[in-house]
Amino acid sequence: MPASSPSPAPHRYALLSVSDKTGLVPFARQLSDAGFVLLSTGGTKAALVEAGIPVTAVSAHTGAPEIFGGRVKTLHPRIHGGILGRRGEDDDVAAEQGIPWIDVVVVNLYPFEATVARGATWEEAVEQIDIGGPAMVRAAAKNHASVTIVVDPGDYGAVGAALVTGEGLAALRTRLAVKAFRHTAAYDAMISTWMAGRVEGEAYPTEGAIPLRLQQTLRYGENPHQSAAFYATPGEGGRSLARATQLQGKELSFNNVADLDATLRVTFDVGACFAGEGDGNTLPACVIVKHMNPCGAAVHDGGIARAYALALSADPVSAYGGILAFNRPIEDADAAAIVASGVFFEVIAAPGVSPGARLRFAAKKNLRVVELPADWEASRPAGRDARRVQGGWLLQDWDVGHRTAWTDAEGLRAPTEEERAGLRFAWAVCGCVKSNAIVLACRADGGWVLNGVGAGQMSRVDSVHLAVRKAQRPVAGCVLASDAFFPFADGVIAAVEAGVAAIVQPGGSIRDAEVRDAAAKAWAAMVYTGARHFRH
Repeated sequence: MPASSPSPAPHRYALLSVSDKTGLVPFARQLSDAGFVLLSTGGTKAALVEAGIPVTAVSAHTGAPEIFGGRVKTLHPRIHGGILGRRGEDDDVAAEQGIPWIDVVVVNLYPFEATVARGATWEEAVEQIDIGGPAMVRAAAKNHASVTIVVDPGDYGAVGAALVTGEGLAALRTRLAVKAFRHTAAYDAMISTWMAGRVEGEAYPTEGAIPLRLQQTLRYGENPHQSAAFYATPGEGGRSLARATQLQGKELSFNNVADLDATLRVTFDVGACFAGEGDGNTLPACVIVKHMNPCGAAVHDGGIARAYALALSADPVSAYGGILAFNRPIEDADAAAIVASGVFFEVIAAPGVSPGARLRFAAKKNLRVVELPADWEASRPAGRDARRVQGGWLLQDWDVGHRTAWTDAEGLRAPTEEERAGLRFAWAVCGCVKSNAIVLACRADGGWVLNGVGAGQMSRVDSVHLAVRKAQRPVAGCVLASDAFFPFADGVIAAVEAGVAAIVQPGGSIRDAEVRDAAAKAWAAMVYTGARHFRH
């Protein structure tokens, strides 16, 4: 790393060009007081002039006017040469060309994210793609041995102190260079992701980048000895946990966020499964998840307090320490019922929490309460489902298998309308259960309730046995959902012997005929979804 040497001009220069002007004026004044000549353009320059801080226009520094409606302002050798020149090696050339060194570059980029978030047109969004800014950021970050690059207003304090005292400046420049490259990488990823979503092309491109922004540092990972953090995808709307607001309670842990995601993947679909062919009618729904699997789920047209009582009855032992979610706002009376039940939950989430409900929950200091955006039910998750594996990523479409067309199995009795409703409910819950997944559901107390889950078993028949064993209510007359076909008749035999009256499953096994025969002997109905619902 070459040693720094004084600028070939008698002054030190700092270039400032920011869209986010938070803290700009006091930082610029600190630079000016420290003897820096400030260079700037556009709105940044106007803000400094208004604050009475001496500033030189970039056009005056370069001797070249801004052209093409401001598209070309800083793309000039006197700017980039002043940033990129190697101190102690390029001094003679810089002096010959009249290029003074620029020792500090303060740049953050055009607000592309905010522009597209407000529904801008393609042309408007393209105009907010910064060119000169990333070029200056990358140039300064490359030459961080001699240049201080600042892209985050949060760093102004540390940078100002280091520039004045010189203490720790070299190490700080290196850290800021890393941050700068991440900043431009995330910016480019955001642009390419937005554009790709609006241009037909490869479903899975040969190269890609995912923009990420630190949402919060988590209490710990899956285990207390693991650190963890939650990163959000900037600009992503719809069902995004980054859009949720924690109203109270301790910081979330890795498991809290993972379990909350699992809960919210199914809660709104459970209520919507009674909407028929998209008529928009949904029922109040409640889901309780423990260790990524539902241990309680229910719908009830009497409101979410009734749905909660039903869901809790599905497995009150496992519910302790789980995640509780609703598809309706929580009112005071609902919160009173939840608190009165005496069950401890790690997190409660809903699209709205009334002031009265907040007061009731506030007495539970360890309870985390999360409020979802009001549009959560009408939204869908953006982008693709992703999972980190060693050395790479697995990407896939979001699972919407429960929305496929269903057909009745030939030769068997047709399900009753009530059974069909129960099958839709069980299938929706099944989407949150780790495969191999079996879900039992039944009519109870005027609603539909989960009545036993077999999750994560290596054989499907074992999942059936586990679901039957976990049932809190009689299995006779229950409906059953299986996330994949029955490879053998044994699972269906176990189900109908326990009293299951109707089954929904994808179908497609080479032994479908044997499976149908087992259902027929018990006068059970069977429906095929034609789509698997695995959640590994």
